[in-house]
Amino acid sequence: MILTNRCPLEGQPEIEYPCIWEYKVFGEDCALLVDCLKEACHPHKTEINHSRSSSSGKYHSMKAVVEVPSEEVRVTIFEQLKQASAVKFIL
Repeated sequence: MILTNRCPLEGQPEIEYPCIWEYKVFGEDCALLVDCLKEACHPHKTEINHSRSSSSGKYHSMKAVVEVPSEEVRVTIFEQLKQASAVKFIL
């Protein structure tokens, strides 16, 4: 991924595609988070790993690394994750 416009006052950065993009999702059930990531990222090659758990063990974060071919695909994956009931927060 190459970001050519780094000044936040000048609008969105230009991203060259295809690129590797990382999504981090937070929720209460690791298995459901994995299922959400697999569904949203399908059919693109995706690596999914457990990232962290809260000290109480109630909340978990999962990281998905995906090769996205276009902005449309990148945004579509984000929107699908945003709609998933198991996902409480997305980075």
